[in-house]
Amino acid sequence: MVSSTVQDPYARHVLARMSDFFVDERGPWPRRLWDIGSVLALEEVWEAGHWQAHNVLTPATCDWQRNELKAILGKDAGLGDRDLRREITTLLSKPLPDPSPERRRLKEIIGHLRPGYLDRWTTAIAVEEAERVKPERFSRTIAAHLLDLGYSGLYLRDWARGLKTARVTVTDIAESAAELARARPQTFDVLVALDKVPRRDLAEAMPNWLNKGKVGAWLREHGHDTTGFRTGGGFVYQLQALDALGAADQARQLVDRMTARSEFLRGRRGGVLPLPYIWVAGYGTPVPLEPPARGVDVLSLVSEGHLYKADSRERIDDALELAAASNRGALAPAVAGGWAAVESLLVHPDDPRGDGERSGKAVAADRMAAIIACSWPRAELTALAHRHQPAQPDALSEAIAACTANRERARLVADALRAGGPEALTLRYTDTAAAQRMAALVQNPRRQLAEVNHAFRIAMRRLYRTRNIILHGGATQGVALDASLRTAAPLLGAGLDRIVHASYTEGLDPLDLAARAEVALQLVDGETGLSTVDLLEPSR
Repeated sequence: MVSSTVQDPYARHVLARMSDFFVDERGPWPRRLWDIGSVLALEEVWEAGHWQAHNVLTPATCDWQRNELKAILGKDAGLGDRDLRREITTLLSKPLPDPSPERRRLKEIIGHLRPGYLDRWTTAIAVEEAERVKPERFSRTIAAHLLDLGYSGLYLRDWARGLKTARVTVTDIAESAAELARARPQTFDVLVALDKVPRRDLAEAMPNWLNKGKVGAWLREHGHDTTGFRTGGGFVYQLQALDALGAADQARQLVDRMTARSEFLRGRRGGVLPLPYIWVAGYGTPVPLEPPARGVDVLSLVSEGHLYKADSRERIDDALELAAASNRGALAPAVAGGWAAVESLLVHPDDPRGDGERSGKAVAADRMAAIIACSWPRAELTALAHRHQPAQPDALSEAIAACTANRERARLVADALRAGGPEALTLRYTDTAAAQRMAALVQNPRRQLAEVNHAFRIAMRRLYRTRNIILHGGATQGVALDASLRTAAPLLGAGLDRIVHASYTEGLDPLDLAARAEVALQLVDGETGLSTVDLLEPSR
């Protein structure tokens, strides 16, 4: 039982998922966007050929990436029905080394694919509901493509909210998204003000430098209050972006680069100190310099009482220290630290060697994906248990209230969904899509878990490839660097959370937890009676 201003159930589902995808750091990981869009994925495959030629990525790695993408793109209506699809399928059926005629053709194909990608989806979705792709697939496609183009999540969140209140149909959503995709970047003037300016003579020689008086004048000109404002000067950058917050994010990266350079000063290392806000001309409020965290949440540190127990030096403690860089700060150290944490916990000398697709350190990505997949059902079922709030208490809400552990709450919700479907729960508009996913899970656990495990494998392997491009290729501007963190960081937190929990409560080694997860994915809902809420529990 739900209420919404949008009447079309398909459109309601899509907008509910949009509200999940375009969130800040508070969004729960089971509802985040786990994948990137098809166009960016093809650009990533094209880029991989360059890194294979430089021995940064192995042929097996590139072949796995290409074959996985070929399978995924088979259902993508944005590729059209004939010419584009045929060309892409043919190119992805063979290796794409650099240089090669096939790789050059792929670059041209991407140039033809990007314009009109969402327009083709708009045409494909304008049919009877029975003929459409599932709303989950459509919502992920739209969200990933718009984020990949460079729109900020907060801008898209406001866009989706506007659609929700306008009683739109799914065709309206598709047309509005296509209009966003056709928009061209704008030029934004962005002010970065500094508190401390070592070697001021070098700053003053820059053409975009403003002294403190001119900084104040710029702020007043653009409608900002300067009462009590103090600064040592600043820079105004002209940045190309699709929205103001996207321009602010580019400015953050410039500040990261500037402060990193100041670490090389003798005597005043790290002396460049920016003020805590960025100002974008035409945007009414200052934007925090510190971006939202990327969602690497390890809540077991609190629930198990280990937040302040920092005197141990176990492998898990080292891994947490490495992974902390993934939450904030520059992209390259965030990727490197995140993958280092995974590798330190989930690699062993007896792992496969040679040129196979699971050889080397890629097996660590697969192990982490299995752990995350097995933690997904209980995390989502527990959230639904807390959000089932009928106007008058019913038997389910009373039973949930009597529970003392999330495991029991999750089991109650799973049983209710199995018996009555999503309608068994009384939820807000934004929770209905999650209830539908969990209803599908309890009816066919093995298939649904295989699908999410596949998505997690792709996300974690992308993190691994990106790390190799950074550390072995010395490049910090990869086409999927930002998207890799956007998709993998919340998953990294979820996996580390389960590893920490198992270590603190059972003394279980991370590799043993990974083995438990891999076995559970094969046995769930089978002859052993293994339930979706017990996938990471020790066998009885």
